[in-house]
Amino acid sequence: MATITVDGVGSPVPRTGRRPGARLRRRNAVIGWTFILPNFLGFATLTLVPVVWLFYMAFTDWDVFGKADFVGLDNFRRMLDDASFHKALTNTVYFAAIHIPLTMAVSLGLALLLNRRLRGVAFFRTAAFFPYITSIVAIAMVWNMLFSPQYGPINQILGFLGVDNPPGWVTSPGWAMPAIVLVQTWRNMGYYMIIYLAGLQTVPPELYEAAKIDGAGAWQRFRSVTLPALRPTTFFVVVMLTIGSFKVFDIILLMTQGGPGQSTLVLSQYIWQKGIVEFQYGYASAVSIALFLICIAVTIVQFVVNKRRSA
Repeated sequence: MATITVDGVGSPVPRTGRRPGARLRRRNAVIGWTFILPNFLGFATLTLVPVVWLFYMAFTDWDVFGKADFVGLDNFRRMLDDASFHKALTNTVYFAAIHIPLTMAVSLGLALLLNRRLRGVAFFRTAAFFPYITSIVAIAMVWNMLFSPQYGPINQILGFLGVDNPPGWVTSPGWAMPAIVLVQTWRNMGYYMIIYLAGLQTVPPELYEAAKIDGAGAWQRFRSVTLPALRPTTFFVVVMLTIGSFKVFDIILLMTQGGPGQSTLVLSQYIWQKGIVEFQYGYASAVSIALFLICIAVTIVQFVVNKRRSA
């Protein structure tokens, strides 16, 4: 038994070999795992296992009845020759190419407008954010009535302004997708406005004051101070908008159901149609993997471009 001296008196004091705070660290670890484990089990059960099963199902032919037959790459070969898949992919890219820049521009404009000390600014911020939390079913019903070719207020206003042949909107193959883009932009602009507002409020006011002293105008201050300061925020918004645009589903299903014809058919709806409606789970899984890989590829490209710009 080792001895240590306390107050000059040599007395045997046992050493347990435990480091100070070891019991507290173990207790904190147990508490941490207690919080994490239920969430991890839920994630593994509801997300991880289905995703792993999805990758297996993509190489099989299964219609929920009977045994899943392994078919190798047949589903992917079928995808390459599927005209409906090509149409859905084209429509998805078209939707994303318009929706992403339009939503960013409108959201940033609202954020700049509502980042000032105005009377009632809290009300206007709430009003802009309200569509994002409104029921998507209610949004689809209201906008379908607004876009009605015969009785909708939008076409009535266009007729009053002198437009002889106003668009058919959701009933027209050429105007259905732009109408969907407008509705989705209106729905999402409040959410991304809040994100841009948070970014704007982190910009030091001294930068604007220094720019004013140097004689910079409003546009020069926006281009040289605001945009560079918002680069991390803009990158986050672009990534989130890209993922959301490629997996858009609910608004199209409720407003047009992919029509007229296939003019608004997108990949998410095509997956739902093949899997849930037609019970072609193997082929639907293959299309899901294709959509997943597209989102991953686009996101990686965005990360690389952002890293090069920040360097």
